[in-house]
Amino acid sequence: YRPAPLSERTAPDTIVVHTRVWYHGPVSYSVASGDDKGYFIIDSSSGVIRTRKNLKLEDFPANFIVRATDSSDAAIFNEVEVKVEVIDENDFPPVFSSSLLEERLAENLPATQIVQLKAQDNDTGRNGFLTYGILNGHGLKFRINETTGILYSNATFDYEEEPTEYQVVVYAEDDGIPEKKRGYCTVVIKITD
Repeated sequence: YRPAPLSERTAPDTIVVHTRVWYHGPVSYSVASGDDKGYFIIDSSSGVIRTRKNLKLEDFPANFIVRATDSSDAAIFNEVEVKVEVIDENDFPPVFSSSLLEERLAENLPATQIVQLKAQDNDTGRNGFLTYGILNGHGLKFRINETTGILYSNATFDYEEEPTEYQVVVYAEDDGIPEKKRGYCTVVIKITD
């Protein structure tokens, strides 16, 4: 049996899978081996397996053996392997070291690098994999490298023309399961004379 993966936040007493044998008489179900940490409990008459306690991601995947025994003759039984996987939940959003940065950009520069932004995510694996984007790029005057977090100007600015200050809202987004999470940073860009 390979039931659907469980969330690491699965509550105790959650149904995992219903094991069954086809047999002419009554049987008794038990976990024969493999559940050393005691995560699961099986109903001896129905074969329904439930979680017994909170799951720890580092203990999974877990393989254990379920035994169906003839109720009147313990020498007659059959066994099956159950493999349970647990999904790492996306617990944390990305966080920038500062939610507000101020940068200066000299006028008359060609398109150039302004600042490299860096966010941290305390999740692991794909839940901690970050990409960067811009919520408002003021037309196409600014762009960000989605992998490195480097913010660039895409235009040449003139100090004598309005505006001389731009607020660019940048986000870092994780690749989380079941939902993606974002963190934000506002970069105030002041055009200098």
